[in-house]
Amino acid sequence: MSDAKASFLTIGDTQIAYRYREGRAPGVVWLGGYKSDMLGTKAEALDGWAAKKGHAFLRHDYSGHGESGGAFKEGTISLWLEQSLGVFRAFTKGPQILVGSSMGAWIALRMAQKLNEEGEGDRLAALLLLAPAPDFTSELVEPKMSAANRRELEEKGYMEEPSEYSDEPYIYTRALLEDGKRNRVLDGILDTHCPVHILQGKADPDVPFTHAMRLTEHLPADDVTLSLIGDGDHRLSRPQDIALILRSLEGLIDRAV
Repeated sequence: MSDAKASFLTIGDTQIAYRYREGRAPGVVWLGGYKSDMLGTKAEALDGWAAKKGHAFLRHDYSGHGESGGAFKEGTISLWLEQSLGVFRAFTKGPQILVGSSMGAWIALRMAQKLNEEGEGDRLAALLLLAPAPDFTSELVEPKMSAANRRELEEKGYMEEPSEYSDEPYIYTRALLEDGKRNRVLDGILDTHCPVHILQGKADPDVPFTHAMRLTEHLPADDVTLSLIGDGDHRLSRPQDIALILRSLEGLIDRAV
């Protein structure tokens, strides 16, 4: 675990925890998954790599996650996107490589859209997407909802599902599901205007590899690489997975400089 203590940035009325390692460009920005935090295996490996190679590295916890304030149940894609852009703009300089894991890949794609829309597209050097789960609320969660799930959602405003990665269940709120529809990216062309490398495990029980293949169909104008890992799971945190992530990142850096 990283020795560096978290610092905090106030966004809205919430304290967002972040860790920033200064270094050269292109910098690397980590965007974690749903219910994950910035001290996970992949984020720590990237921090170690950045320390060794001298590149800047930024990571943060979304509200309701890790060391950040706020309630998890109040989180939405729009809110976590706003926080991610706020941290990005506050601390990064020059071109950046966004590394998004699972839901973080969805956030990364929405950040790319927002930055391009607002004339800041030159801040993106590349995207590295790990087991990407864009539109997971409408594409992966809602289709599997049972009648009991729908009843719970209607009566309580949220539903719970067991998690393979934690003793605590996943919580999906009505607000999250509704907001997810407003942030869909798989319903048109995605112009990131930068190289995109996707790493996806074929043995992923949470995000089928066909989801990553579908994502590539929405990125026709960009330079896109899809690497399928035959025995890879959703976490992609084994030593061989970490080595592949770092090789892929260095390949994107070589093309950016």
